[in-house]
Amino acid sequence: MTKDRSTLKAVLIGLGALLYGASPIDLIPEILAGPLGFGDDALVLIGAGVAIYRILKGRAARQSAARSATMNG
Repeated sequence: MTKDRSTLKAVLIGLGALLYGASPIDLIPEILAGPLGFGDDALVLIGAGVAIYRILKGRAARQSAARSATMNG
C-alpha cells in the first residue's frame, strides 16, 4: 500500500498560490496595469482552487473505493 500524499499536495499548492500573491515580483503587473493587474492573481487562485478540488475529489473517491472493497471482501 502506498502513502496518500494528496493532502500534502493540496496544502503545497495552496501555499504556493498564496506566496505568489504576496511576492514582490507579483507587484509588477499591479504597478503597470493598475486594477487589471489583479487578474493574474485571480487566475492563480482559481487555478489553485481547481487543482486542490481535483486532488481532494480523487482522494475521496479512492477512500470510498477502499472502504467498499474492505466491506465486500
